[in-house]
This record gives sequence, C-alpha cells and structure tokens, in this order.
Amino acid sequence: MASREPDPSEVLSRPAEAPDLVLRYADHADGLIDVFLPVALTRPEQPAGLLLLVHGGFWRSGFDRVHLRPLAGALRREGFVVALPEYRRGGGAWPAAGADVAAALHAVPDLVGGAAPERVDPTGPVVVAGHSAGGHLALWAGLRAGPGRVRSVVALAPVADLLYAARTGMGGNAVQDLLGAEPEESPDVYADADPLRMLPSTVSVTIVQGADDEQVPADANRRVAAAYPDIRYVELAGVDHFALIDPLSPAFRDGVLPLLRD
Repeated sequence: MASREPDPSEVLSRPAEAPDLVLRYADHADGLIDVFLPVALTRPEQPAGLLLLVHGGFWRSGFDRVHLRPLAGALRREGFVVALPEYRRGGGAWPAAGADVAAALHAVPDLVGGAAPERVDPTGPVVVAGHSAGGHLALWAGLRAGPGRVRSVVALAPVADLLYAARTGMGGNAVQDLLGAEPEESPDVYADADPLRMLPSTVSVTIVQGADDEQVPADANRRVAAAYPDIRYVELAGVDHFALIDPLSPAFRDGVLPLLRD
C-alpha cells in the first residue's frame, strides 16, 4: 500500500519537542517566549543569529504558539535560534497584540543572549517571520523596528491588507473582531494596524503565498505585491495555507526554508 502524504493541517496538533527555554518578556499571562537553540551551530566559531517566529490563528484565543513548535523544532535542527513569542489575542485585542510582538522583538536579543551567550549573537539584526495573522504582526512590528534591529521580514500567507481582509470577511470577519469595528467606523484604528502604511522600507520584505490557500486567498497578497513592487513575492503552486508551516512538506523544505536562510 502506498504511503499517505501527510495532511499539512495536521501540523496544528502534531506533537512537538519542547523548547530549550521559556523566557518572559512582559508581566501579563501571555508575555512568554519559547526559545529553541540549534543542535549544532552551522559556524561554531560564530554565534547564530535570531529568528523571531510569530504564530497565526486570526488573532483569536483558540490558537497559541504551541502549533508552531513543530516548525520551530525543525528550524532549530537547521541551525536557527528560534524565538516563538506568545501575545494577547481575542476580540478587541488590538493594539495589545501588536504592542506585544513589538515588545518581544525589542527584548529577545538581550533575553536570549543573556540566557545562552555562547549560542546567539544579541547584537545582530533579527529575522522576523510570521504566518497568517502572525505574518501581519511580523510585518507590523518588523517594519516599525527598522533596519537597525531587523534584517528582513518573511511573511508566510500574511493577512497583510487589513482593508481587503475586512471587506471580504476573511477568517469570519477576523479583522473586525481584532479591531472592534468596520473600516468606515474606525479608520484611524485600521490605519494604526496597517503594516502597508510603513512601505516602502529599507527592511527587506518577502511574502510567501500558497496558490491554493483557502484561509488567506492568494489574490489578497497578489494585490499587495502589485501595489508594492519592492516586496519580493513568491507564490507556490499547489500549496495550501498550512503547508508553509509544516516541516514535513515540500513547500517548507523547498520554498520557505531557503528564503529564511537568504
């Protein structure tokens, strides 16, 4: 009998190895960061750089950082130091969600560098990556922080255009739930949460999109790439929403991983 190809959505509940460290970046209950240290440094004479990895779930409390632990563990085996922060989620969670990821990005070099000084370079710029709603937060926090702190942002199927997402009801009106209003009711809130307002930027931005994505349809990010030509846009044929974060998928091995290393 032929072996069954894994369903990429299984990554959401797949058992995963525990982080090496769990550090606190803020006093509230969600102010935690899982840290995955590489099994072996790719360049033993030089500490590794940091990858801040932000989970998705349409900013809702039913999804937390645990579902990205399989990905973080795989990246650890590829030589990355991965910091996987939690952040406040749920209805009306803006601006807390954005502030949390920004605070985690600010704190993580010193936190991880202090806990494992021989394994990580706390002075170098951070690569910020995120998936789905986490892609939105990675863009928002990474572009705000700027090139002094961030080397690049790699957004995987991000909810990058909040106005488009709201007008199409993406994620069961997930943007309206996050921001507490329709765009015409609170334009200033939408403007504050909009990462596209910070473009163009000297921070390198890459969007990776699956052509068969049903959660964040490819058309959403095709529109973003057309409007902002400085963004590197990579669309993967035959790939859905979850394959991008599934370390067992060819989409991760052949598509996402090389871009995180770039």
